[in-house]
Amino acid sequence: MRNIYLVGFMGAGKSSIGSALAGRLGHAFVDLDEHLVAEFGMPIHEIFERFGEQRFRDAERQALRWTTGLEETVIATGGGAFCSNANRDLIHGAGGCSVFLDVPWEVVERRLVGNQSGRPKFVDVDSARRLYSDRRVHYLQASWTIDLAGSESPREAAQRIVTVMAGAPCVT
Repeated sequence: MRNIYLVGFMGAGKSSIGSALAGRLGHAFVDLDEHLVAEFGMPIHEIFERFGEQRFRDAERQALRWTTGLEETVIATGGGAFCSNANRDLIHGAGGCSVFLDVPWEVVERRLVGNQSGRPKFVDVDSARRLYSDRRVHYLQASWTIDLAGSESPREAAQRIVTVMAGAPCVT
């Protein structure tokens, strides 16, 4: 089976749902942000502060390139990873399937407020909402879109992904 890349905005649940999905499928799981934290030896916000966003995005692309050599793996991408044409081409060109976790803004806002530490692109609610709107056009280019209310458990969301993927081939 192809690798599955979960995409979506910060707070969409990519990491928790990705872990549940990997367990459900018997696949390995990689959290791309955690991989980068381990590689740099510091939190994401510090990487941004010390090296800048471009260096982070370059490292993110290298990490994505690394994941394309894996098999039967669920990858939780960072919120901005899928917003790059080159990254989308890398994922889809390697036969990966992308799944957009489409969570309503109100749910994302509730999850982010009070828990924005370590999120370098979260400045305030208004700018986050604009970023959410700007990024949706990129996320909608995923192989599948899974509409989530935000009340589902990670296991329930994982089951929805499995059901949707079983009903249609991956279109990349």
